[in-house]
Amino acid sequence: MNRQGKDLDWMTSSGDVEVDVEYGGESSFMGISVQGIIDAVRRNWLIILIILGVALAGGVVATLLMSPKYISEAQVLIEDEADQIVEGSELRSNSDSGPDTGRFLQTQIDIITSRSLAKRTVQNANFAGDARFFDAFHEKMPEIGDSGVSNEKDLQQARLNLATDLVMGSLRVDLPQNSRVVQVQSETGSPVYSARVANETANTFIQNNLNRKFDSSSYARQFLSDQLEEARANVAQSEHDLNGYSRTAGLIRVEGQSSDGSDGSISITSNALVQANNDLGVAASNRIAAQDNWETIAKEPVLSVPQVISNGAVQNLMQQKAELQAKLADERTRHLSDYPSVNSLRSQIAELDKRIQSLGNSIKRTVYLEYQAAKEKEDSLKARVSELQGDALSEQDRRVQYNLLQRVADTNKAQYNALLERYNQLSASAGATSNNISLVDSAEPAAIPSSPKLIYNMVVSLFLGLVVAGLVVYLRELFDDAIKVPSDVEAKLGLPMLGLIPRHPDEERGEIISAPPRMIAEAYHTLSTNLSYATAQGVPRTIAVTSTSESEGKTTTSHLLARDIARLGKSVLLVDLDLRRPRLHQLEGASAKPGVTDLLIGKIGLEDALFPSDQPNLTVMTALPIPPDPTVLLGSERMGALIEDLKGRFDTVIFDCPPMLGLADTISIAPHVEGVLFVVDASSFHRGAVKSALRRLRLVKGRVLGVVLCKYDPAGGGKEAQYYGYNYYSYGESAGG
Repeated sequence: MNRQGKDLDWMTSSGDVEVDVEYGGESSFMGISVQGIIDAVRRNWLIILIILGVALAGGVVATLLMSPKYISEAQVLIEDEADQIVEGSELRSNSDSGPDTGRFLQTQIDIITSRSLAKRTVQNANFAGDARFFDAFHEKMPEIGDSGVSNEKDLQQARLNLATDLVMGSLRVDLPQNSRVVQVQSETGSPVYSARVANETANTFIQNNLNRKFDSSSYARQFLSDQLEEARANVAQSEHDLNGYSRTAGLIRVEGQSSDGSDGSISITSNALVQANNDLGVAASNRIAAQDNWETIAKEPVLSVPQVISNGAVQNLMQQKAELQAKLADERTRHLSDYPSVNSLRSQIAELDKRIQSLGNSIKRTVYLEYQAAKEKEDSLKARVSELQGDALSEQDRRVQYNLLQRVADTNKAQYNALLERYNQLSASAGATSNNISLVDSAEPAAIPSSPKLIYNMVVSLFLGLVVAGLVVYLRELFDDAIKVPSDVEAKLGLPMLGLIPRHPDEERGEIISAPPRMIAEAYHTLSTNLSYATAQGVPRTIAVTSTSESEGKTTTSHLLARDIARLGKSVLLVDLDLRRPRLHQLEGASAKPGVTDLLIGKIGLEDALFPSDQPNLTVMTALPIPPDPTVLLGSERMGALIEDLKGRFDTVIFDCPPMLGLADTISIAPHVEGVLFVVDASSFHRGAVKSALRRLRLVKGRVLGVVLCKYDPAGGGKEAQYYGYNYYSYGESAGG
């Protein structure tokens, strides 16, 4: 199998063939082909250059049209609040407040950039009445008669609002990391007014902070009052949560002496566990004693058991038995053993034995029952102790949450007491105030403008141009149906490429079929070799060759493929099924030879429709004469029977079918053949039309073997397409072939 510039890994399964194409040495980054990007750039280099040129020109024009602006900067030191009320009326600076410091500094920055401070700055510096201030921002100073300005009051308000907006728009406040020096910057079209706006804003901020300090004591008392109210609510809520959890968790404790001997509260569950444990000890002792008694007499005869012998009833019965035995002995001295009186005494003695034995067994069973009762009581107490232990452990788990809530309540109480003490201290003394904000550096008029910056604008323009160019190239490549490299076949159609037929500079169909150039012949050798792996038995027995539209190369492919397979020694039949525009009879010089049409209507026999070609092992069948309705003939049952008959006569039957677009002829043939070879013209490829044709084949369960890419021109396909140039197919010719 030829390499064709890439490795073809054939995998066959159930007669199907798949092609796994891998390009050796092609670099990629995160799944993106770097070489593909380079090729796309090469194909669209002119568009990219035009877009970049327009972007750079736009950057230059925008730079020239921009008015110069100047930045001035004032620096303000913001220290932490110094008014922390502690014991008595002392003041202490809190310089290590962690996250609170960051929030405090951010709050001060927000104050600097607020509209209220900008408005006060305008009023303090009288910017609203300064025409040069508006000129610095390239704004027209409002006058009576402008939109919404009809009187002096409206005029003053309009000027104030516009000046405030301009000040806010010109300000930029930065706080360097790990620093308390805030940079207040202003950017305007005038270096003088840039410095004035920055300085006036800094001074207004400092003055505003001093004004707030005058009311610090009142604010602190109100603040502490609010905190006290919140702390009081927290105490009440924590106490309520504690009692509610105690009620929900069922934690009941009584005052008394704890288990360790100290005074405190003990749990009812713990107390019950102690009592049950004591009862269990007593029950265990009783069970052991009862068990000893029973085990002692369990295997002894009844009359040997001490409890039986010592029983009064047993002793009475034993005495009665002894008296009867004495009478029996006396009777036996006077009478024979079967005398009625002797038998009567014997019966009485036997009855007494039964009563004695029964009573003894009852006494012995009583001892056993006492043992069982003691054992059951012990087991019951064990279960009770185990249950109480579980309850005690569960109560301990619930007690953990109770203790947490208790600590929260204690903490809230301590916080409330501390706030109350501070509030009382603040009410008793007026705390002194100090300003924690100061001006470090005043703003100076800038010597050079801060913008526009030509280099910066050019870099931004270049970047935007690259983005736009990349987007344009991406969209062009995305919607481009052309096949520039063979890998596009799989990417755009999802089918393996079985053959790649290059475009010949002097391509003439008749000449190519009769005497194909070396590069064309090599390409069809590769196609026939690839087809030998299409099924487990080799080349499919029946192959239909079709395309989307006319003039894509299906007739040339059918002829040259049939000839190439015939050269391998196989019997091949080439059938022209294009009943609308047949060409086989012209190419093979059989213009008067009847073919498929006459055969299907029964006018001639199969042998009459076959005639040999000039190529050994190759037989052809024309489509003559042209029928009025080809679809009816091709869709008939006789067509299917004909295909089966031809399959038994030849090793391979190749059907040159009509194009798919708008016709149902090939659809009728596809289900009866082992595979369909789809020919695609690389020079006029339209993915939508090809996919529509393939979809129609799948609807009738036609098996598409793969794609033959014809008329491929490697020029303009990028680096990958260079592997498919003409020199490859003429390799060796210079050395004598």
